[in-house]
Amino acid sequence: MDCLFCKIINGDIKSYKIYEDDIVFCFLDINPDSNGHTLLIPKKHYLDMDDIPIDTLTHIFKIAKKIKLDLEEKLKCDGVTFVQNNGDIQEVKHFHLHLKPYYKNNIIKEASEVYELLKK
Repeated sequence: MDCLFCKIINGDIKSYKIYEDDIVFCFLDINPDSNGHTLLIPKKHYLDMDDIPIDTLTHIFKIAKKIKLDLEEKLKCDGVTFVQNNGDIQEVKHFHLHLKPYYKNNIIKEASEVYELLKK
């Protein structure tokens, strides 16, 4: 399979991993809309919302809540948007959930700098 996210999970492509368990892998987006823009993906390849089992989806949102709290605490963001695309709008055809922190004054930092703040 030639899936970008599967390659990230397998370690074939480097990422700024901020969380991992048996079901989900979370990492910083390499083209962030804001500091801390995070992607949560299931380790097993699912195409989209129609393909993913409800128990996996429930676990992803449980972890998303934890990551949201970390973003708020460590990055001092002013809000967080959750985005999940399906169909033609979905750029990478592997289910993923975006967590996009919002800042009143959004000054984009390097991913490595944001990563250091999050891993503390």
